[in-house]
Amino acid sequence: MPIFRIKDILYKRKDPFYNKIKSLLKFSPNSLEYYKRAFIHRSLNRKDINGIAINYERLEFLGDSILSSIISSYLFKNIPDGSEGYLTQMRSKIVSRNHLNELGSELNLIDFVQSNIADDNYSDNIHGNLFEALIGAIFLDRGYPYCKKFVYQNVIIPHVDLEKLKNKIISYKSLFIEWCQKNKKDYNYQTFEDNGNDSVKHFAVKLSVENNVIAKARETSKKKAEEKASKRAFFMYQEEILKDREN
Repeated sequence: MPIFRIKDILYKRKDPFYNKIKSLLKFSPNSLEYYKRAFIHRSLNRKDINGIAINYERLEFLGDSILSSIISSYLFKNIPDGSEGYLTQMRSKIVSRNHLNELGSELNLIDFVQSNIADDNYSDNIHGNLFEALIGAIFLDRGYPYCKKFVYQNVIIPHVDLEKLKNKIISYKSLFIEWCQKNKKDYNYQTFEDNGNDSVKHFAVKLSVENNVIAKARETSKKKAEEKASKRAFFMYQEEILKDREN
């Protein structure tokens, strides 16, 4: 092995970050810089000599595409009779934002983040964003085969059960709206701010079907409030909705 290569390895191993990321990845990284960037939050406002922002967002974009490619390939091979629409639906369930957030949280990726923001002020999606950025870093450092191995070890093998996934609901709102439209039922989401005595902004929603309010919910965003109300409505009409899904 060349002398400069040995020096480079020894230099990396002196970096405390090296052993932490190696333990997470289950392999030795070649370039630590990709992985360090994967955990830099935009709040640090770092830029390179050309004025280009240094944070994890571009790696997140890349990782999203790589992850989608790996999952698509897996589904294509393992569901030989699946239509394009069905495969797309199954992929969406695996790479849903909620699932990616769970994966990132499971790996404690938030512990690696460098930022000027207190932990309590991160958005819920930071866990999934970091997970995608990490995959982007692996791709740039080690290429597609290592990405595939990482995704199989951390996503597919421990979490993907195609039989269970088939019946998994990723959006109660989408499912409920689809059922209403199919059965020609008028529905309406009435959403408004409802802060009450809370310091954090909240939104309340009333979900009506045929002019009758059937569910209410309150959350920290409109999207969350509507999803929670839709979930409550789903359980009211569960038997009818699931019967429609089977047909």
